[in-house]
Amino acid sequence: MNVTTPMTMMSEEMLRVRLEVLRREHRDLDEAILALEQKGTGDQLTIRRLKKQKLQLKDRIAQIEDTLTPDIIA
Repeated sequence: MNVTTPMTMMSEEMLRVRLEVLRREHRDLDEAILALEQKGTGDQLTIRRLKKQKLQLKDRIAQIEDTLTPDIIA
């Protein structure tokens, strides 16, 4: 039987909120990169930095999703 403490629920809820914030930031970066590429006004260094930042966000999103997903014993 799995007993969930209030602290565990609190930190899980905090992780879910953080996950949603990171996903929103990821989408915003994606839109910014697309806009810069379409307009042709963004320099390549800026676009490269934004893409790197987007990948870092993706990694953090994956880490939080792994934390929130229970392990399944086969």
